[in-house]
Amino acid sequence: AGQMRSRGKSLKAKDGKLPFCAMGVSSVIHPKNPHVPTMHFNYRYFEIEEADGTKQWWFGGGTDLTPTYLNEEDAVHFHKTLKEACDKHGLKLYPKYKKWCDDYFYIKHRGERRGIGGIFFDDVDSPSKEEVFQFVKSCAKAVVPCYIPIVKRHCHDSFTPEEKLWQQLRRGRYVEFNLVYDRGTKFGLLTPGSRIESILMSLPLTARWEYMHTPPESSKEAEILEVLRNPKDWVH
Repeated sequence: AGQMRSRGKSLKAKDGKLPFCAMGVSSVIHPKNPHVPTMHFNYRYFEIEEADGTKQWWFGGGTDLTPTYLNEEDAVHFHKTLKEACDKHGLKLYPKYKKWCDDYFYIKHRGERRGIGGIFFDDVDSPSKEEVFQFVKSCAKAVVPCYIPIVKRHCHDSFTPEEKLWQQLRRGRYVEFNLVYDRGTKFGLLTPGSRIESILMSLPLTARWEYMHTPPESSKEAEILEVLRNPKDWVH
């Protein structure tokens, strides 16, 4: 309730209690091959019953891509597929939720995004429950077509030990964001009786940190960093 209030929602509890239900689906894929990007999607629904019996509801979610190396063809395909799903419900949705995604997955202490974004939204409660639900379903149905073709394109790519090392360093950034900034992780850890393993399932099995590591200029590693520091418009 405190988190909801901090985001502008006024919620009236009764005797210190605020009954709620929450449901959603969340998935994270961390491929072994550094040329196959990590992908995350989550779509969720919250409903809260206030002291006077009224109910507040909202949807949230998103889909985002975190490549180890930049492949512009992959990035365009990913964003274009998500844009097509959003455009079915309004042409203003993709630009709005693309920017929201870039802003949300920002690692402040690094000055870079977690990945090349996608879409992200929260607290969506208009125009109607059914219309928002249809929009969320369109976004969820776009997950497979936006990602699986990228997996098939790169899953047999060869890679070097140096490329695998860079993947481990990038996964370190993923860990930093999820443990320090991610609202879903914080919400889960603050929920009494929650399954810690389920909350931390988004973390990669392995990650690495190296002191003051900076990739060489004009390298493939530096190329992805530039995009993470300065997000691009991939569909125009």
